Amino acid sequence: MGRTGKGGHSLARESRIRRAEAGDVPAIVALLADDPLGRLREDVEDLAVYHAAFTAIDSDPNQLLAVAERGDDVVGTLQLTFVPGLSRRAATRAQVEGVRVHRDERKSGLGGRLMEWAEREARTRGCTILQLTSDAARTDAHRFYERLGFRPTHVGFKKDLA
Repeated sequence: MGRTGKGGHSLARESRIRRAEAGDVPAIVALLADDPLGRLREDVEDLAVYHAAFTAIDSDPNQLLAVAERGDDVVGTLQLTFVPGLSRRAATRAQVEGVRVHRDERKSGLGGRLMEWAEREARTRGCTILQLTSDAARTDAHRFYERLGFRPTHVGFKKDLA
């Protein structure tokens, strides 16, 4: 018998992680909007901009938008961006963005599985660094990433251009 996560889902019933498809966009946007910060930034009523962004992401070989499914439900997402560079002996980095897990799946181990999958994808593409940023307000997420071996080695800066 498998362990049961917070939402009552048995971890024995494995999720599947795959490249996102256009039909996944509404579910992905719903995941992005389902937290205190996302509610302020996302608009689940106007999906046109998200569909346009999906097309741009999906056509770029240095982008990989992924979803986790349980049955027919999208229950997690993340985006990987592969960044070739000259520093660190011409290292290619994998940047992780937009990690979200459905509220019923939190504490189930799915977030860790998503990040393990991202690391495997990064290694497959020859990346030597897996990096991410996390909003300063997401202290639970910081503890999660540190448990996975990430270290807060840099201070990030952002400037809104909108």
